[in-house]
Amino acid sequence: MSDVQGTLTGHVRSDEIEWQEMPEGTRRKVMTYEPSILMMRNFFDTGVASDLHRHPHVQSSYVLSGRFEITIGDKTETLGPGDAFLIPSNAEHAARCLEAGEIIEVFTPIREDFF
Repeated sequence: MSDVQGTLTGHVRSDEIEWQEMPEGTRRKVMTYEPSILMMRNFFDTGVASDLHRHPHVQSSYVLSGRFEITIGDKTETLGPGDAFLIPSNAEHAARCLEAGEIIEVFTPIREDFF
């Protein structure tokens, strides 16, 4: 693992990265990143919800555990373990956690606002 010039690349062990406690029942671990891409683990408590929002980053996400109601544009689906979703750049979207769980999230380019 290296943390040089704005990157976290190479082999990364989850137990070497601390969870970052976030407001409103979430915590995350930024696992790898470099200027064009970022991958993180994101854990949500039951009931956590985001407002509809958008960002310029493309977001690809994999539901590792739990159940989530995911809205992308005007379509809402309930997703569980093994399901995935992709949010195009600037697409309006929101999430609501129905059952506590974890999502692996990948953003391109990097989400500088996470640092």
